[in-house]
Amino acid sequence: MIRLLEAQPEIDLVLLDLHMPGNHGLAGLAAIRAQFPAVAVVLVSANEDPQVIRRALDHGAAGYIPKSAGLDEMREAIHAVLACEQWLPPALRGPVERAGSLPGDADLAARLASLTPQQFRVLSLVAEGLLNKQIADRLDVQERTVKAHLSAIFEKLWRAQPHPCGRGAARTGDRRPGSPVPRLRPGRLRPANNPRTACGRSGTA
Repeated sequence: MIRLLEAQPEIDLVLLDLHMPGNHGLAGLAAIRAQFPAVAVVLVSANEDPQVIRRALDHGAAGYIPKSAGLDEMREAIHAVLACEQWLPPALRGPVERAGSLPGDADLAARLASLTPQQFRVLSLVAEGLLNKQIADRLDVQERTVKAHLSAIFEKLWRAQPHPCGRGAARTGDRRPGSPVPRLRPGRLRPANNPRTACGRSGTA
């Protein structure tokens, strides 16, 4: 998705299924909002848990469309979001409003937002279990460049609470396939109704 948005800057609306391969869940949503603040992101999901929707909104989603929605409801949602409004199905507005944001996530979310696009690509490949050399081959860079990115990533994400496994991997590059990577649980990145730098264009991904 990041590469698509880089290649097609005219897009300003993304319909995102967090569970689709390659979307990286809420971390992927946060990355899109951090790197492309002019792009509105609407969550499309069969999961109608108010807490899940609340977290998506806290990560910067402009709205939520259930997969059971009809064409008229989808049209209403898209028109509202393109008008820079937040949109939720009427039946879920109360429960989502009452669902509180999870504490302790905001700081990590801000750190995630500080990653560069290339650093986020490296982090995503680490999460898939790739070794530094494999990441270098995938991104067509030298292995020492990957190590430099990893050092910067772990410094940004865990500088206040260093993760020994992560820092060791960043310095020595000796991670084994399948070695654990700290799970990202970012929280509020920016309010979903923050003004975007561009509204009303028709490009959609």
